[in-house]
Amino acid sequence: MTLACTRAGMGGTPIVFVHGFACERNDWRAQVDHFGAARQVIACDLPGHGASKGGVAECSIERHGDEVAALLEDLGAPALLVGHSLGCRVVLQAYRRSPARVAGLVLVDGSRMGTGDPEQAAGAMRTAIDFAGYPAFAEALFSQMFLKQTPAAVAVIERAKRLPAEIGATLFPALVRWDAAHMESALAAVRVPLLVIQTTTLNADRRRVPLQAGQTTPWLELVRTRVPGARIEVLPGLGHFPQLEAAEQVNALIQSLG
Repeated sequence: MTLACTRAGMGGTPIVFVHGFACERNDWRAQVDHFGAARQVIACDLPGHGASKGGVAECSIERHGDEVAALLEDLGAPALLVGHSLGCRVVLQAYRRSPARVAGLVLVDGSRMGTGDPEQAAGAMRTAIDFAGYPAFAEALFSQMFLKQTPAAVAVIERAKRLPAEIGATLFPALVRWDAAHMESALAAVRVPLLVIQTTTLNADRRRVPLQAGQTTPWLELVRTRVPGARIEVLPGLGHFPQLEAAEQVNALIQSLG
């Protein structure tokens, strides 16, 4: 499969940007514009998203990771992989597939959505989506991701609702399944610099809330345990899309990794 990509720049350590669930490569436009001035940059649409074709058969973190790993084959040097949300899982999976082609990893507002038995966790999520209906599920999920309902936020929410229901209702449970089955081992396998940029967490009611300076979470503690050398940066007072809301801060942190 050929992923639809935006490409910019030449030279330097390449950067590959991977979007989240029900999102698109355009979420990285501020990063592509910034880094494309001095180095090779790629932002891709995952299968079934944006301009990339794909159906239910491609709806897994494993398949998405394979597609991103294939992008690395054409680059002249190991790349920095940057993933947001679901994209955090995808870049970790791509690293597992092609570790020699990865220079570093950046996880932007990641999480762990599934624990315990992978099939039970995925099945419970699929049941919840089917009960609500995919558009209602997507609206509830994405409405929590922004502190203010700006026109940009509304556009992201409406875009998520437009994802074909069969894609959304298959891929999100697949994310949960991967988290339960592979998240810990994927983190433990990391042998390159890892930067975590965190802005939100899920509270006891499973509501997404912004982090405060110095705050930690079970997800961040998992990262610290599995990747002791990881660098963790909390950006307080932001929603789930810091690459849109605080692009300059995110760009500076990515730049600091190399």
